[in-house]
Amino acid sequence: MRIVCLGIGYLCGLFQTSYIYGKRRGIDIREHGSGNAGTTNMMRTMGTKAGLITFLGDVLKTIAAVLICLAIFYRPDVNPEMLQLIKIYAGTGAIMGHNFPFYLKFRGGKGIACTAGMIITLDPYMVAIGLVVFFGIFFVTHYVSLGSILLYISFLIETIIWGAFHLGFFKNITPQIALECDIVVGLLCAMALFRHRENMVRLVKHTEKKTYLSKKNKGSDPKGDGEK
Repeated sequence: MRIVCLGIGYLCGLFQTSYIYGKRRGIDIREHGSGNAGTTNMMRTMGTKAGLITFLGDVLKTIAAVLICLAIFYRPDVNPEMLQLIKIYAGTGAIMGHNFPFYLKFRGGKGIACTAGMIITLDPYMVAIGLVVFFGIFFVTHYVSLGSILLYISFLIETIIWGAFHLGFFKNITPQIALECDIVVGLLCAMALFRHRENMVRLVKHTEKKTYLSKKNKGSDPKGDGEK
């Protein structure tokens, strides 16, 4: 079940919204700005509309992966404890497909929008906390990368706490599955931090590019990016 969920998720994650959107308009987004196939680079390169379309597409493909896997594997009267595990493995597969698409020589995004899609399927309280963390940090600092990093760290902390105390949609989870969820989300968090390593260096050096929902982005260093 786990491998199949990862596989289905990976196939859904291969729908590279930014790459497809850019190609339809004659550009390869990976050759512009920071070179990342993600929401922020799309917004900076092609405008807010393109960024929002990219974000929505990446969120929806993750949700689609989860729904497909739930339809195949989940039976509430047989395996209710597997609900969150199926979601996490399907979401993980979508993140991997987004980050490492084989047909683009494994050059994709950083998986933050896909992670947002996975969180949406897991628990509404996690969604609320994630919105507060990301947008709180973003509107105070205007660093997308810092908001993304702290979003992932908070997601890991929430997963551990929710599983340990059987909160929210984790109420039927067993200790063994809770631990497995912690490990998978922990690995995703480690991957996200690794893929943001250059951003973290720039944050420490105060050279990271800020993102504004206006024309203030123009003229800034295109490489300082915390894209999704």
